[in-house]
Formats: sequence, C-alpha cells, structure tokens
Amino acid sequence: MPSNQNLQGGKAFGLLKEQQREKLDEINKEFMEDQKYRDEEDLQEKLDSFKNKYAEFDLNDQGDIDMMGLKRMMEKLGVPKTHLEMKKMISEVTGGVSDTINYRDFVKMMLGKRSAVLKLVMMFEDKANETSCKPDGPPPKRDITSLP
Repeated sequence: MPSNQNLQGGKAFGLLKEQQREKLDEINKEFMEDQKYRDEEDLQEKLDSFKNKYAEFDLNDQGDIDMMGLKRMMEKLGVPKTHLEMKKMISEVTGGVSDTINYRDFVKMMLGKRSAVLKLVMMFEDKANETSCKPDGPPPKRDITSLP
C-alpha cells in the first residue's frame, strides 16, 4: 500500500475527511461522557448529525468554520447574510474570542439553551428536510359542493 504522502486528488481528500471525522468523533465522545449533557434526548444521533453538518461546511479542513464556510452554509440554507451579519453570528457563537467556529463551540451552541441565529437556521433546515405531511400525487378531485 502506498504511503499517505503519495496520495493525490480524491484519495488524499478522502483520507483528510476521514481524519477530520475521527477528530470530531473524539470530541463527540467527550460530550457523551459530560454530565452536563446526560439528560439530552437522542444525544448520540444529534452529535452524529452535528458532525456531518460541521464536516460539510469546514471548507479548509482545518477544524474550524471560517467566514467563507459560514457564508456557504447560509446560502445553502437559503438565508444569505451580509459580511457584518456573519461576523456577528461568529462572535455570538464564540463569545467574541475567535474569527472561526470550532466544533466544540458549534456543538455547545446547538445543544445549549441560548438562541443563536445560526442554531435557529440549522434547526429550520433540519425541519425542512424532514418528511412532509403532504400526500404524494395529485390532489383529490373536488366538486363545487365540497368547497367552503
């Protein structure tokens, strides 16, 4: 098997993403063992979902979501934000100490009681992706007497 330094393109990217997911899994284990989050419903499923979302928007694969990653996230969610709005979101999540959102801050925000703008948008996306209550197929035929 060739060494990791000889990998190129998709293989190198896949290896990089696998390493990133392993790091995020280690952080998830810390949250699973933390007494503060023991009473959280479906904690494992939530952490897996957060891990997947976070990995999707960590564009530079450095373990942080930067301004461009956040911009991409907001645009994908259909809620584009200005540069200043995104700076405010990052500041709210990190407490003003960083220009990027690390995974721990992201999970704390998503599990926390505070209502960060980013948390609301992410929850909205999850609800939008759930199965809808609309029936499949064309609407049933109605006659004039059934109208209100």
